[in-house]
Amino acid sequence: MRSGAGVAIRQEIAADFPAIDRVVREAFGSQVQVNLVHGIRDSENYVPELALVAERNGKIIGHTMLSYIGLEDAGERRHRVLSLSPLAVVPQAQKQGVGSALIVAAIRRADARGEPLIVLEGSPEYYPRFGFKFAPNYGISIDLPTWAPKESAMVYPLSAYDPDVKGHVAYPPAFHLAARGSDAADPA
Repeated sequence: MRSGAGVAIRQEIAADFPAIDRVVREAFGSQVQVNLVHGIRDSENYVPELALVAERNGKIIGHTMLSYIGLEDAGERRHRVLSLSPLAVVPQAQKQGVGSALIVAAIRRADARGEPLIVLEGSPEYYPRFGFKFAPNYGISIDLPTWAPKESAMVYPLSAYDPDVKGHVAYPPAFHLAARGSDAADPA
């Protein structure tokens, strides 16, 4: 799929993994998020069709993935929803619409799969332009790092959204390993 940012968006394949590691490391300046990507891939929460790369001139310059997390509600029910994390664009391609193209493609693919909801922790100045909304308004709570504003907790209700899908985000183990160092690099 070609985007307005002059990039092709497609599903990641195993041959892309070294380039994805480079992109994520460059975007965040850290190995923490690279380890998160590996942890998600190695888990039952990995959704290969929703792990995407952005290519320009045959070179991978961006990456994102949607993977499953749990929502635990007070009634002891557990819902499975998607989390967008991490979103990475190499510094020299940031602010060129690459991150936007990845987000739009991820949302469309998740919606086509009949998923109900996407959750994320991210910039309240960046993500609302795509339709992300304040999570507590949807009955969803997220434990945020102390430095993150409460507006960083966001959700995107998809076509199959059900208002009964609410609760507290329960991140899988891959996220706990990266929790102290993760925050989306602003690829706007």
